[in-house]
Amino acid sequence: MKKFLLTIQSLMVFSFALAQHYIYIDSNKVIGLKPYQQKIVDSPDYKLVEIIKYVPNIVLDIRYATKNNFMHRPMYKLAKAYARLPVALALKVIQDELNKQGLGLKIYDSYRPYAVTVMFYEMAKDTTFVADPRKGSRHNRGCAIDLTVINLKTGKELNMPTDFDSFSVKAADNYPHLSKEKIANREMLKSVMQAHGFKIYHSEWWHYDYNGWPSFPVMDIAFEELGQ
Repeated sequence: MKKFLLTIQSLMVFSFALAQHYIYIDSNKVIGLKPYQQKIVDSPDYKLVEIIKYVPNIVLDIRYATKNNFMHRPMYKLAKAYARLPVALALKVIQDELNKQGLGLKIYDSYRPYAVTVMFYEMAKDTTFVADPRKGSRHNRGCAIDLTVINLKTGKELNMPTDFDSFSVKAADNYPHLSKEKIANREMLKSVMQAHGFKIYHSEWWHYDYNGWPSFPVMDIAFEELGQ
């Protein structure tokens, strides 16, 4: 009997350790695959969808699936872009509007697993350009999009204030000391995004959050799991 009780206690400790595997945040605030799968049965808007399946002609340049990012190494195994269903539908409307002007969207990043946010923070130790893991990122909630605008004929990006993920004051959405062309392009993107339910993150001209993002939980589900 004593041996049985010790075994039960060991299992309980082991289970608790598995449940509390996050350093910066209460594990109960981070959603994994099974709770997510249960939730989307009753709440379709909760679903993370592949953006390209809803916006087929959108261009993807998923920097964190390459070495071309501030971490200088791939952070994702798959070069895919996921977002909540309402976010993808809003991007479709924006893409259609831009296409009429000979323009289109290019996505750098969208949904990001919480574990990757932790790695970003531990590398950068910054909470202006990198999310605080104690709160989780808006990207972790599937409601944030990093993007720019391209010319459909040339495929080239419009001239913007900085490159993606520039840790510079010039990346701020209201930084004034830029060429007229860069300011006009930044403001054009801001205008079309805000007209369709997005709000810019003030330190990054490329980062937009969909309205209502705080109502979605932080998630830590790898792209490979989402594709199952």
